[in-house]
Amino acid sequence: MKLYSTVAGLRVEDQGRCYSVKGRTFDSLVCDVSLFGTLEDMMKREAPLHDTCLNSLFAPIGEQDVWAAGVTYYRSRDARMEESKGGSTFYDRVYSAERPELFFKSMARHVAGPGGLVKVRRDANWSVPEPELALLVNPKAEIIGYTIANDMSSRDIEGENPLYLPQAKVYDQSCSLGPCILLQKEPIAQTTRIQMDILRSGEVCFTGTTSLSELKRDFQTLVEYLFRDHTFPYGCFLLTGTGIVPPDEFSLLARDEICISIDGIGTLTNTVA
Repeated sequence: MKLYSTVAGLRVEDQGRCYSVKGRTFDSLVCDVSLFGTLEDMMKREAPLHDTCLNSLFAPIGEQDVWAAGVTYYRSRDARMEESKGGSTFYDRVYSAERPELFFKSMARHVAGPGGLVKVRRDANWSVPEPELALLVNPKAEIIGYTIANDMSSRDIEGENPLYLPQAKVYDQSCSLGPCILLQKEPIAQTTRIQMDILRSGEVCFTGTTSLSELKRDFQTLVEYLFRDHTFPYGCFLLTGTGIVPPDEFSLLARDEICISIDGIGTLTNTVA
């Protein structure tokens, strides 16, 4: 089933039918230990909607923090090593280490939603989007859903010094989520495909694909490390890294359109401010 945040409130779509989620907030659903049973019972009681309002969407997030994992794909490892002027071996060591790279990405209020604007830093000269699968994790460290994320990054700032990563990654509208949360108990398939297309003046200027089979890190292990000595009362989002990296000569421009698609979830589209 899919959970949407719309102008008319929360909506659940299941088997082609859409239902209004009444009297519940996004945060209360994430914290509900009987989430799937709660929604299934609701859909049995409620009649499906005729007007689904699924065209006017907000980012599907409440009070959750957004965290991210880095160097989880081999292609990401290569790109980080290429951009770094003096710390390339650090990325190689992170890729092969037991402990993953985890970093804070965004507070909810800085996250853009479907159709919203994302930004590049004014002091950056080399900016790229990073298409990623994002995990929705409840306060008990259980993965309850999946969505699409765009982890906007300033490659020149991070490449100058690895310690500049927070500045390269964390700023207003440097993250987008959507269009929905794919809620499911079972793990998402490793054959799941991720595609990104970047349009400039209506023409595709970059396209790339990967799949979760290229991912080195196990999702549950990433979550376990994130929750070590760290509590999330409303749960959190965890971005799982990117396996699609534009060529070194590419940098985003204002009004570029970024379209990220993941099998089973949909497409997240954002425009560069």
